[in-house]
Amino acid sequence: MTPPSFARLLGAAGLLPQLAVAFVLLEHNNELRFSALAMGYAYAALILSFLGGLWWGLAAKTAAAPAWLWAVAVLPSLIALGSAAPWAVGEPWPGPSLIVLGVALIAALGVDWQLQRTAIAPPWWLKLRVPLSAGLGTLTILLAYL
Repeated sequence: MTPPSFARLLGAAGLLPQLAVAFVLLEHNNELRFSALAMGYAYAALILSFLGGLWWGLAAKTAAAPAWLWAVAVLPSLIALGSAAPWAVGEPWPGPSLIVLGVALIAALGVDWQLQRTAIAPPWWLKLRVPLSAGLGTLTILLAYL
């Protein structure tokens, strides 16, 4: 089953902010470097939190949602918040935080797989989620090294 066209289009457009940040960093624009990294970090943190909201919504629409789903749905926001701690206390940032967010975005596919396996998510869920989470996660990790 294929994801809805509009969801595919908007999902693909969701990779554009990280691509724009990568472009700025590849241009070696030192004047914009920190701002670009901060925007890339913020976008990855927002999208990770958004995933948790998606999972919460799927739990809410499920008659007997498993307890693990409610618990897992709050983790993305906590990971995103925790990844800001180094910045808040003056530690090296944003490289390590970008890696944490990128790995978390990719690891989120494990939850998405379970949601589809248990028929909590629609049958097309993974066809949408895999390229988006793998793409955004990989781009976010890449930003840490540019």
